[in-house]
Amino acid sequence: MNSDFDFLHGTWDIDNRRLLKPLSGGDEWEEFPSVAVCHGFFDGAGVFDEITFPTKGFKGVSIRTFDVRRELWAIYWINSETGVLHNPVFGRFADGKGVFHGDETHEGTPVRMRYTWSEITPTSALWEQAFSADGEKTWETNWTMRHTRRA
Repeated sequence: MNSDFDFLHGTWDIDNRRLLKPLSGGDEWEEFPSVAVCHGFFDGAGVFDEITFPTKGFKGVSIRTFDVRRELWAIYWINSETGVLHNPVFGRFADGKGVFHGDETHEGTPVRMRYTWSEITPTSALWEQAFSADGEKTWETNWTMRHTRRA
């Protein structure tokens, strides 16, 4: 089927860096650990992971599905704090980098959201989230997750 997210299968230690007040002009970041366990399904056309944030007291789940007809990935996020399925982001991989876009709100403000997967190796990967509140003229990265594969 599709193998774009096969690199993610397994267990990962993650160094998170998250902007405390996105879209406020602030530059104060918090850093915290997490652990993710990822499994594939649908012969590569689906990926599920659960992320535990031990110092934050919540967990999250990502579900990724591949639309074979459109050749497009959809990524959905749910966290245990709210149990709400967030709006998906859609995109694909090209030249070793995955870029995904979707519409969301942040504290009542409509934003364009972007996820980027890059720096992918057998033992590491980088995920970044960014918001645009001005129609994609400018982007503010507000969360990065540096993944290191557990042995």
